[in-house]
Amino acid sequence: MTDMEGRFPDAMFKAIIDSLPESVAIIDAEGTILYVNPAWSDYGCRNGLCIPGDWPGRNYIQVCLEAAARGDPDADSAAAGIRGVIRGERPDFYLEYPCHGPDEKHWFMMRAVPLRWDGPSRCIISHHEITERKLAEERIEAMAYLDGLTGIANRRYFDTFLDQEWRRAARLRTPLALVMLDIDHFKPFNDHYGHQAGDDCLRQIGQLLKGFAQRAGDMAARYGGEEFALVLANTYAPQAAQIAEEVRAAILGLGIPHAFSAFDQRLTVSLGVAVVHPGNGEQPASLIAAADHALYAAKTGGRNRVAIAPPSPADPVGGTM
Repeated sequence: MTDMEGRFPDAMFKAIIDSLPESVAIIDAEGTILYVNPAWSDYGCRNGLCIPGDWPGRNYIQVCLEAAARGDPDADSAAAGIRGVIRGERPDFYLEYPCHGPDEKHWFMMRAVPLRWDGPSRCIISHHEITERKLAEERIEAMAYLDGLTGIANRRYFDTFLDQEWRRAARLRTPLALVMLDIDHFKPFNDHYGHQAGDDCLRQIGQLLKGFAQRAGDMAARYGGEEFALVLANTYAPQAAQIAEEVRAAILGLGIPHAFSAFDQRLTVSLGVAVVHPGNGEQPASLIAAADHALYAAKTGGRNRVAIAPPSPADPVGGTM
């Protein structure tokens, strides 16, 4: 660098950084951003971090801490890692994290390394997309994450996916919806028609639910036994309730015979819907509990219906927009 104050790189160094496809920023010993390349600005705008004016002058460690306060668990680790590099406590730091959009999945690796030069202490922050590798890993892991009977996600993957979507919704400040579904009177169905018919029923419902989870932030899962779950990213309560009602009607429309059903001798389901804005001090378990309580209300209210959980006291606005 020709400017020993480190405020701006010389023309050649700037051209090199600006030509990189990776997002690159240079920060000082306090975490203040001195320079970012165009890829950094583009990356920020694509992921809900468009900064009015310009990035230089903002404190990147503070940006991480603000993200942590909104519920992003990776942000605290990022801030601590960058501080460690700046203080010379570690030679470098890297972190892999998901950053999914509404329709596509993306993963990135953040790396922090010290700038090796004779000027003031500086740190280079870069974000490199690793989506292709992570998708390949995901395909391999899917074999362990799929329910063997229905072909949709199992409970293990549901927990992992919900946690990821919770963090993404907290970062983007968008609502996250969960629909819990339970087959009405399934034990009498199994006892009367046999376990093979019961398995066929579960397969049909699993594949039907899969059709309602088409976006990157959506997922259909077998939660356990005859209970299923549908995760819906960036979905407000009215839309989630409508989708749940469509699911209920579609399953009824399958026309699966059920001699013990209270509705036209066909198999029915009860559904509970809950919607929150993550980042208000709650955890994913609170969303599951709210949807489960709504499901209980649907079943005690007569079954073959949709019930919606009231907004949480920690999230009074909820997903009502």
